[in-house]
Amino acid sequence: MTKVFVDTDVCIDLLSGRKPFNQTAEILFSLADNGKIKMYVSSLSFANIDYVLRSQYSTTHSRQIIGKFKTIVNVLSVDSKTIDLAVASDFNDFEDAIQYCCAIENNLTILITRNIKDYKKATINVLTPETFISIPT
Repeated sequence: MTKVFVDTDVCIDLLSGRKPFNQTAEILFSLADNGKIKMYVSSLSFANIDYVLRSQYSTTHSRQIIGKFKTIVNVLSVDSKTIDLAVASDFNDFEDAIQYCCAIENNLTILITRNIKDYKKATINVLTPETFISIPT
């Protein structure tokens, strides 16, 4: 089974209904929901997702959305080593460095994001959701 790490931006596309990106995100996450891929996100993503969702929804509704979301993804810890690697990385955006290092630390070789340009220094496959869903699984 294909294992993929999903960046926060794609998660927010799905959960906030951010148009026009939500349609592709829905297709991507349905692959995980249907057991066709195994999807991973960092624990950091949940704080970022909640921050965005609370601007749209009540705290209670945001937490309900996050609770349902957690049932289709596998949560990876961001620990001291992940932060040390991110600090030492050449990434300009620290949050992206943390996400990338979390994927690397967990031996994931595919990272899905809409912000390809932020991952120019990556040594793993970095794909947009559109590109990934166009590849047969």
